[in-house]
Amino acid sequence: MDRHPGFGVYVHWPFCRRICPYCDFNVHTDTAPDEAAWRNALLSELAHYAAELPGRTVTSLYFGGGTPSLMPPETVAALIDAVQMHWSIADDIEITLETNPTSSERARLRDFWMAGVNRLSVGVQSFDDAALAYLGRDHSGDDALRTLEDTKSVFERLTFDLIYARPGQTLENWRAELAHALDLAGGHLSLYQLTIESGTPFHKVGVTLPDEDTTADMFETTQDVLSAAGMPAYEISNHARPGDESRHNLTGWRGGDYLGIGPGAHGRLNIAGNVYGTHQIHNPQRWLQVANEQGHGTAKRRHLEAKDRARELVMMGLRLVEGIDLNRFHAITGMPADAVLDMDAVSGLQAGGLIDVSDDTLRATTDGRQRLNAVLGKILG
Repeated sequence: MDRHPGFGVYVHWPFCRRICPYCDFNVHTDTAPDEAAWRNALLSELAHYAAELPGRTVTSLYFGGGTPSLMPPETVAALIDAVQMHWSIADDIEITLETNPTSSERARLRDFWMAGVNRLSVGVQSFDDAALAYLGRDHSGDDALRTLEDTKSVFERLTFDLIYARPGQTLENWRAELAHALDLAGGHLSLYQLTIESGTPFHKVGVTLPDEDTTADMFETTQDVLSAAGMPAYEISNHARPGDESRHNLTGWRGGDYLGIGPGAHGRLNIAGNVYGTHQIHNPQRWLQVANEQGHGTAKRRHLEAKDRARELVMMGLRLVEGIDLNRFHAITGMPADAVLDMDAVSGLQAGGLIDVSDDTLRATTDGRQRLNAVLGKILG
């Protein structure tokens, strides 16, 4: 696998028909946004940053949200055309759009393919109707099956998400759900443990998750079942057949540059040798107003010092099975890893089987990735 991080562009569409009770993303309900105004604002923000980032080659374009499949296909096409106008495009550029398995979105699959999308990410979450109702989804298991079948008839590249460690879920029914997923999968699956985030409806009502031992068993079963099926993990929650990894997400995890446009979008940009973290205005209507008035809706633009950049590279890189190339780490940050890491903690974690340091690479083991927050807390202090 080519480990060059590439340059990605992310477009955030913040609207959903309904907001799931576990979701803490920047999402809002709006049944009739002004489509022309939104298209113009997104194109303006893209052009603003393109002027600062000349000479790049875009390796991935990702439409996320929210529910970007609620965007008019004409808007998607206009943004793809604009990216091609502003920059060079990799021959194998990955253009992903997230969608939900509803009949109205299913009817637009071919329109998105005609617009230039070449990879679809479907928010299945579960094939069980009771679980879907609990998770606040507005589709059924049959809807998910039909959408995956229709997607395969249009797109060569497909991924879908499932959520596990749900209240009341057992290891046995998760194993059965994994087997069902593998029967339907393309080359990629994203398998996320349910987490209860502060401020969400699930947090407010006090949802009880399976105990730690059950959750750990589910994680380990996921690794074993997917590896045996030829789709090993390449990141904590992401599995792929070799060559079908998400190029866009790898860009971020490997510390590459990515531009984020749209309300609440984040970016990491190297401009004239300085790395900046960007954050667009969070509120959709405020972002829309400012972006249409001044050409972009940037709320924050912070210069990342070398140590901040180094810590970020560690936090992102240890999510990946491939780990962190320590020579590349030094080349990017100008400092050796031991200037950032607590090496006594690294040694202790290595002895405990949570960290591996070999061949000039720092990796978290499978057990270490399962406990990554604790690992990072020790080695970064």
